[in-house]
Amino acid sequence: MYTLDTNTIIYYLKDDEKIVSFFKYSLSKNIPLNISAMTEIELFGFPNLENEEIKLIEAILKSIAVIPIDSQIARIAGFIRRTYKIKIADAVISATALFTNSTLATRNTKDFKKITNLKLLKI
Repeated sequence: MYTLDTNTIIYYLKDDEKIVSFFKYSLSKNIPLNISAMTEIELFGFPNLENEEIKLIEAILKSIAVIPIDSQIARIAGFIRRTYKIKIADAVISATALFTNSTLATRNTKDFKKITNLKLLKI
């Protein structure tokens, strides 16, 4: 199971070959993919987001589970933010991966590699 960082969805929308292959492989093998609700916020919060891009994001989200930010994830994220001094969004996304016992798939492992017990996949 993978929790996707926001940047994986962005690169998928840009038709990045490596990310597209990862998505196709994961979906063909029924490997569960999820995102944090924080990623959903980030995706729909981009300035100048056009209707066509909104439709593409919505289509992608139909095949991915969106994990809500509940009290348990919030507490884990708070601990991560306090301990590792990272941005709130990254803390919530990494907390979601830890909570779901999944591997965080990201293009930016630098922001996450210091978090103990967080499994990372650089794609």
